[in-house]
Order: sequence, then structure tokens, then C-alpha cells
Amino acid sequence: MKIVFATNNKNKIKEIQSMLPPSIEIISLESIGCNEEIPETSDTIEGNAIMKANYVTQKYGYDCFADDTGLEVDALNGEPGVYSARYAGEQKSAEDNMDKLLLNLKGKTNRAAQFKTVITLNLKGQQHLFTGIARGEITLEKSGDHGFGYDPIFKPEGHQETFAQLSLEAKNIISHRGKATRALITFLND
Repeated sequence: MKIVFATNNKNKIKEIQSMLPPSIEIISLESIGCNEEIPETSDTIEGNAIMKANYVTQKYGYDCFADDTGLEVDALNGEPGVYSARYAGEQKSAEDNMDKLLLNLKGKTNRAAQFKTVITLNLKGQQHLFTGIARGEITLEKSGDHGFGYDPIFKPEGHQETFAQLSLEAKNIISHRGKATRALITFLND
């Protein structure tokens, strides 16, 4: 089975392809000739995932799945949430985003947070949603050089390391995207 993953993020493609059985092959947006920026203008994580999947299905005619992820920090009333990728501006710099988040949490003792991923699957004319959540806390400083995004400052529950200190395999077992992807795989295998 071949299915389009509606993202240009090579890190996400690598992370999800490593979890899929060999019978499922991801096709990139680049491979179908979709080089434009897909709109992500919803004010919810679910809405953005739906918007991206529908864009590919309607404009290119492919079955596909799309995800959207947000980091929700308790002490910041759920920020950055749906704006996680562009929290510090449209340049979408992970370093700038982490610096802004750490600055906004300065002096706060409640550092509880969660990553939330929603995957929307458009398959054979039907739409299905899969959600994964990883709870944890925001560290005081960056640690680790694996992963991407906010991984160097997010320490998942039950671990002493940040996502950026864990191997891809270890991260996939406990991560938000891993949980949502396993739900997607279970559905596809059924």
C-alpha cells in the first residue's frame, strides 16, 4: 500500500516511515508534485490536520494522511498550542521557539506540558482521526541533539531524559506522534 503523507517535514517522514510495516510506503508531497505551502489556518490542531489532508485529497486526488502537532503548556494556558511551529514568528525557527518558551516560563514552578498530535486519514472517501498525547514537563535548559522542534526542552513523564536525548526508537514508543501513528497503523492493518 502506498499513501501520501501531507508534509514536507523530512524528520516527520523519517520518524513515521520507521514505524510503518514494510507493506506501507509513504509518498511525499514532493513526489506528487505538491510544492506549495498547504494552508494551516485553523485555530485547532484537529482543524489543521483535517485541512491539510483535505487539501491533498481534493487538489491531487490521493488518499492521504496529515498530522498536526502542538505543545500545550499548562502555566501558559495551553500556549503555544496550534501556533507551536511559529511561536516566535513566521521564520518557524525551533531555536527561537524554544528560547521564547523558556523565557515565558521563567520563574514559573508549574512546568507541566503535553505534546498532542492529531492524524487525519482520508481513505476511500472516508475520514478518520487518530490522537496521541505525551505528557511531561518543560526543562530549564536545552539537552540533547536528537529529534527536532521542542524535543530538547521536553522531558516525558517517567523519564530523566528529554525527547532529544532519546533514540528515535525509544522516542517513538512513548511520543505523541508514535501513539497516533500506532492507532493509524492498527486501523490500516484491520
